[in-house]
Amino acid sequence: MPIPGRSIVAAAAALASAVAIAAAAPAQADPDIDFADQLHSFGIYGQRDYNAWLGKITCKRLDRGVDPDAYAAAAFVSRNLDRDTNQTQAWQFLGAALSTYCPDKIPVLQAAAR
Repeated sequence: MPIPGRSIVAAAAALASAVAIAAAAPAQADPDIDFADQLHSFGIYGQRDYNAWLGKITCKRLDRGVDPDAYAAAAFVSRNLDRDTNQTQAWQFLGAALSTYCPDKIPVLQAAAR
């Protein structure tokens, strides 16, 4: 004979497990897809892998001092995006790249804004 309340405990445990799994799903989101979605909102298109690569390389260039500031980084981005990309979009790409791939470099962007 089943013990009263035991099925409720089992159901509650199953529900708690399902909630924990559902809550963990966003933590495993693909940053390259999120980056591409953000670029699309700016009207910047192109191959997702290429744009992700360009964003990551931009971070490395800032980290290694190849680009000493956000102006140099935006120029690098502009040279490597579609030629119809305007300066506003290059800066939007830079901001999205920094926030997605190297948030520790956001102060470089903030310094350019001053």
